[in-house]
Amino acid sequence: MPTSCAFCEILLETREAYPVLEDATSLAFLDHRPLFPGHCLLVPREHYATLGDLPPDLVPPLFLSARLLARAVEDAMNAEGTFVALNNRVSQSVAHLHVHVVPRRKGDGLRGFFWPRQPYVSLEAMREVQANIQTAVSRLRSEEAP
Repeated sequence: MPTSCAFCEILLETREAYPVLEDATSLAFLDHRPLFPGHCLLVPREHYATLGDLPPDLVPPLFLSARLLARAVEDAMNAEGTFVALNNRVSQSVAHLHVHVVPRRKGDGLRGFFWPRQPYVSLEAMREVQANIQTAVSRLRSEEAP
């Protein structure tokens, strides 16, 4: 674990945090600068910078914990729902994979994503992006196949 990583320091208990969920593969704690009270961060216990770095066998337990945490935050905060998200590199304030779980209520001021949405310039452009992503998915699946 890198000692310069704030989340690794939390995992090593050398930095204060307020844990809300712990299991063998992950830890969730309150965000110290929440969008709303109850905003939590879920991190794997090992240091992985992005979702792409997370080993395939750790994906299911991490996202089962994210599911549990989303349900718990909604219940505990008497929220109408939750926003569950993660950043990979861009806008990732700590370079340790983390899932945000934020309680939501209608009229809370968050507007979908935090950036403007733009339509595709044409159906052809949309289909080109679709084909490019499908090709990348096929390539990555073949690279990960045993």
